[in-house]
Amino acid sequence: MPMRHTPERISKLAPDEVIIVGTNTAGRHGAGAAAQAHRHFGLELGIGEGLSGQSYAFPTLDDGLRQRADSELRESVQRLFKCAAEHPAKKFLLTKVGCGIAGYSEEYMASLFKNAPANIIKPLDW
Repeated sequence: MPMRHTPERISKLAPDEVIIVGTNTAGRHGAGAAAQAHRHFGLELGIGEGLSGQSYAFPTLDDGLRQRADSELRESVQRLFKCAAEHPAKKFLLTKVGCGIAGYSEEYMASLFKNAPANIIKPLDW
C-alpha cells in the first residue's frame, strides 16, 4: 500500500526514500531533523540546499540563522519540486520543515507545498 503521509518520526529509510529536512543556507546541521539527517541519512555539512545522501536540505534559515524571505522560500520550493520531478522513482518524505527552530507557522509552510509532485509525501494535514 502506498504511503499517504510522512510518518511522525523517521528513524530509517528504504533505499528509494529521501528525507526532506529544514536547514540553514550555511549547511550547519546542529539541531533538529537536520542533525538527525546528518548523523543517519548522509546529509553533509556545508550543504544548505539540495540532495545529499538520502537527505534533501531545504533552507528555512539564512546563514545568520534568520528566517528567509517568502520569495526565497518559494524559489527553494520550486527547486525541490524540480528535483522530485527529476527523480520520479524516489519518495521524498517531507518533514514539517520550518515549524521548529525556524519558527514559521504550520499553515504558512503547508501552503508552500500545496502543489507538490506526487512523489513528495507530506505530513498529515499538509
